[in-house]
Amino acid sequence: MADYKQIRSGESHLQMIEKQWKELLKTLNNQFDGDLDLQAVLFLIGVQELGKGKVKYSKDQKLELMHIAICTLLEPFGYYNFAGHDQDGFPHWELNEQLPPLSPGQQMALMKESILDYFVSLDNVTQS
Repeated sequence: MADYKQIRSGESHLQMIEKQWKELLKTLNNQFDGDLDLQAVLFLIGVQELGKGKVKYSKDQKLELMHIAICTLLEPFGYYNFAGHDQDGFPHWELNEQLPPLSPGQQMALMKESILDYFVSLDNVTQS
């Protein structure tokens, strides 16, 4: 697998990601009547992927939900393989490939791009 920073380092690509990210946040902020950031979006994706809906989660469960989101988002890049669900219905992944060393900016760009891809694929599924 090619290194993320080699593929996605173009300035225009990063500007496009940032523009789309701001548009997504605006939509989500309107939908959820809040001021969401990256962590809040990861939490929402984790809740969506877990499929248990709106329930009260402990601090540890919230971290697990964010982990679910990260694995879900990085699976299409080949970093994780879905391994199945445990007895409580929580999904689990196996690490397929170590993430390359990325700067904080590259990590942020990777997460934003993967979140954008997630919402595009989710939208495509709901429109089918």
